[in-house]
Amino acid sequence: MERVGFTDPVLTARDAGLVGCRSCARAWPMGTEVCPNCGARVQSRSRRSLQRVWAWWLAGLICYVPANIYPMLETRTLVHTESATIVGGAVDLAAHGAYGIALIILVASVVIPVGKFVSIAFLALSVGRISRTSPEARHGVHEIVEYIGRWSMIDVFVVAILSSLVQLNAVAAIQPGPASLAFALSVIFTMLSAQAFDPRMIWDGIEDQKAGHL
Repeated sequence: MERVGFTDPVLTARDAGLVGCRSCARAWPMGTEVCPNCGARVQSRSRRSLQRVWAWWLAGLICYVPANIYPMLETRTLVHTESATIVGGAVDLAAHGAYGIALIILVASVVIPVGKFVSIAFLALSVGRISRTSPEARHGVHEIVEYIGRWSMIDVFVVAILSSLVQLNAVAAIQPGPASLAFALSVIFTMLSAQAFDPRMIWDGIEDQKAGHL
């Protein structure tokens, strides 16, 4: 299949008088309000999409701050009580030689969430203005953000597993710290922010973008 560039004529679904269903991806004539295939509501563009994107994005960012400040895991024994933050726990694992696990935690808990915040903000800001990044590349960024969102919960899963396995009453116990709830909420809010973004808006104003690249 030949790749369509900025110098080639582009026909969008809206120009063709069609509207796509975001649930089943079927295309229907413009003016269809309910998808005959799956029954979902059909809109050419989601109303107040960007407002919802920024609202969930800001909520996720607010929760991400305490998720990195407060302890993620609290370990109690007969002798002492120890707590560790996300980064502190990864550093401790690396100090004990578990470099692979430490790297996975840092990537899933720091690199991926920060990358999601930056990517969602970039997509929201690039809509409705001339961007040097092609619509195809921005759509690819949106697909990646949605795909990797589920893997950001790895820290919460580790805390939940350890809390359920290590419960030796007065001898030793592992409890989730306050950061675990904040981190889980941050991941959920960023996932909702990515889902609230209407990727069809990426293709709006494509003629202006083509003119800017000529």
